[in-house]
Amino acid sequence: MDVDVLVVGAGPAGSTVAERLAHAGHHVVVVEEHARVGIPVQCAGLVSQRVLSLAESTSMVRTAVRGATVFGPSLGSVSFKAAEPRAFVIDRAGLDVHLADRAAHAGAEIRTSTRFDRLVRTEDGRSVVQLTGPSGERVELRARLVVGADGVSSAVARAFRLRRPVEILPAFEAEFPRSPGDVETVEVYLGRSISPGLFGWWIPDGQGGARVGVAVDADGTPARVYFDRLLAHLARRFGTPLANPTAFLVSGIPIGMIPRTYGPGVLLVGDAAAQVKPLSGGGIFTGMRCAQLAATVAHDALVRGDVSSTTLAAYDRAWRAELGEEFRRALYLRRVFERLNDADLDRLIAALQGSELAATIVAFGDIDFPTHVVRQLLRQSPSLVRLLPKALGAWVASGEGQVPPLEFDRRK
Repeated sequence: MDVDVLVVGAGPAGSTVAERLAHAGHHVVVVEEHARVGIPVQCAGLVSQRVLSLAESTSMVRTAVRGATVFGPSLGSVSFKAAEPRAFVIDRAGLDVHLADRAAHAGAEIRTSTRFDRLVRTEDGRSVVQLTGPSGERVELRARLVVGADGVSSAVARAFRLRRPVEILPAFEAEFPRSPGDVETVEVYLGRSISPGLFGWWIPDGQGGARVGVAVDADGTPARVYFDRLLAHLARRFGTPLANPTAFLVSGIPIGMIPRTYGPGVLLVGDAAAQVKPLSGGGIFTGMRCAQLAATVAHDALVRGDVSSTTLAAYDRAWRAELGEEFRRALYLRRVFERLNDADLDRLIAALQGSELAATIVAFGDIDFPTHVVRQLLRQSPSLVRLLPKALGAWVASGEGQVPPLEFDRRK
C-alpha cells in the first residue's frame, strides 16, 4: 500500500499532524499500537488555555485550576491564587480521542492495534516500513513521509537513526476517587526523599478525587518507592491517608533536546522528539505546537515532491526558533535546582514567602513558559539569587537571552 504520510502514534502530536495534512488533501494513515486511542493514559492532564485553543474544544475539561501551593521537604509552603483560571485539568484520554476523531473527519485513516516494527528499505524516494496488524499479520507500507509521534521510546527514531539517549525520568501516578484538598489548587512537593530530580504532585480531578504522582531522577530506585513516600507525606499533610486508587500510570519523561528531529523522509514530534518542558515534564502544548509546524513544513515538501533532509530541516529550525530558547533556559534552571539539597529547598520556599513575590507569580506565571516567572522572581528578590550559583545571578542581571555555561550535560 502506498500513502503520502504515515503517522506513528495517535497521541496529541500525532493526531495534530495527521489532521492538518489530511485536511490539506494528503493521503494519511495513522497507526496506534494500542487497541484504543488514549488508553493507557499517558500523563497527569494539566494543561493551559493554549492546549484547549489548539484542540478547538473544551469538552475534555474536568475542572479549572486557579492556584498552586509548593511544599518544601519540611512541608513549609508558598501559595498563590489568581482571580481567573490559570490551568485546566482534563480527561486526558478524552483529549486523545477528540484529536483522533478530528483527524479522521479530515480524511486520515486511523488504525489501532497496529505497531510500527522497522524500516525495511527505501525505494523510489519512499520509505518501506513493516507494520504488525491486529491479528499479528505483518504488512509492508510505502510512505513518502513518516512522522514519528510514538513517544519517549520511539521506534521510528531508532529505525531512522535519529536519536541519541536523553535523560529519562521515571514517573508513577495513581488516581484516587476521594481526596481532601482545595479543588482549585494544584500542590507540588519538593525534596530528595520523595521526588529527587523533579517533584511530586497532587492535582484535583474535578470529581472529588485527585491525581497523585511523582517524576524522579533515574537513580535505580523504582518511582513507586518515591510515590509511596509521597502518599505518606500527603497523609501527614491532610491528616488522613488516601485510599482505594482506581488507576495507575507508569511512564517516562524525556528531558533534553536531541540534535535532529528530521531526516530524509522522516520527522519526529512530541515526546519522540523530546519536545518536553524540562522544568515540569509537560509536553502536550509543546508537542501539539511543534506538530503544527511539522505539518506546515511537511505539506510544502510533499507538494514540491522533495522530502529530503535539506527540505525537512526547515521544521527543526522552526520549532527551535519558537521554543528552543525556553527549553535551554528551563534545562539550565533544572540543573541548578538539581544541585540543591533539602535544606536549600526549604530556604528557597522560605525566601519565596511574602505577598509581593506571590503577586509576581500570579502576574507572570505561565505553565508553558515557566522561565519567565523564574527570571522575574530572581530579579525582584536578591535573597533568591544568593541561594543559587553566581552564574545564575549573572544571567538574570545581564538581560541576555543566552543562558550561562554550566556543566550539566548528563544522559541516562
